[in-house]
Amino acid sequence: MTYATPMHPSADLANRVEIVEVGARDGLQNETTVLETEVKVDLIERMVSAGSRRIEVASFVHPARVPQMADAESVLSALGSSPADVSYVGLVLNRRGLDRAVLTTVDEINFVVGASKGFNEANAGASPDVTMGEIEAMIPDAGDRRTTVTISVAFGCPYEGEVPLADVVRLAAFAANAGADEIALGDTIGVAVPGQVVDVVGAVRAVIDVPLRCHFHDTRNTAVANVVAAHAAGVGTFDASVGGAGGCPFAPDATGNVATEDLLYLFDRSGIETGIDPAQTIDTARWLAAQLGRELPGAVTRAGWWPQPE
Repeated sequence: MTYATPMHPSADLANRVEIVEVGARDGLQNETTVLETEVKVDLIERMVSAGSRRIEVASFVHPARVPQMADAESVLSALGSSPADVSYVGLVLNRRGLDRAVLTTVDEINFVVGASKGFNEANAGASPDVTMGEIEAMIPDAGDRRTTVTISVAFGCPYEGEVPLADVVRLAAFAANAGADEIALGDTIGVAVPGQVVDVVGAVRAVIDVPLRCHFHDTRNTAVANVVAAHAAGVGTFDASVGGAGGCPFAPDATGNVATEDLLYLFDRSGIETGIDPAQTIDTARWLAAQLGRELPGAVTRAGWWPQPE
C-alpha cells in the first residue's frame, strides 16, 4: 500500500525522482577507517547492482588533505568505463583536480564552491568569488562530461553562522551563466529546516534555468523533512549515502548525508519511483557498517523495511 504524497511537486516529478549515490565519496571521506581500493569498488558495484545510476565514486583532492580519497585513480582504473546506463561522478576542487579527473573514466565533474568566505577558505584556500572564477574557467575543459556546481554551506556555515540568501543566489546565477549543467545546494552541516529550504530553492530557481539538486546532511534529524520540502518546491534530484555514512573534514561536527535507504522508504511509500532496490541497499548498508567497524545511522537499516515482503 502506498499513500498519496504530502508533497506537491510539478507533474513531471510526481512519479519519479533521481537519487545520486554519494556513499563511496562523501560517505567515506570523513571516516577514520580508510577502506582499501577493492572494497570501495565493491561498494560502488553493489550500489550499481541495486539500481543506482548516478554515483559519486571519487574525489580528486590532495591526498594530504583527504587521505581517504588518495586512491581516486586506482578506483576508476579498477571500475573501468561505466555501464551504458550508469554515470560515474568525480568531485573536483581546483585545476589540478580537474586535470587528474579528465584522465580517468568519470562521466561527470562535480565542482564545489562554499557559499561563505570562512568555509570556502577552509575547503579551497580562496574566497568564493575566486573559486567561482576558477570553476568558470574549468567548465569548458570538462569536455563533454556533465558538470555540476555544488554550493556548499548554502543553508548555514560552521564558521560564520547564517549565510545570506543573496550570496547563494549570486553564486547559483554565476554557475549557471558559466555553463554548469546542474546546480546543487548543499546543507553541509545539517542546519536547514523545511521553510528555509523552500525559500532558498525558490530564490535560486527564480534566477536559473538549469536543473537543481539538493544535498542534505542529517546532523539534526531534519534531512528527510528537507527532502520533502525541496521536492515540493520542484527539486527532482537528491544526494544520499548508503547507510547514512559520511561527513565533511572541513565542517566540524557535521555527520553523514541522509541515508539512501531512508529516502527509498520515503519515496516508495509515497508512490514515487527511484529505480533503486531497497533490499539490496539495506544489505549494502549492513555490509558497509561491517567494513567500517561501526554502526551506521540509517534508520531504515536499523528498523527494517515495512511492511516486510511476503
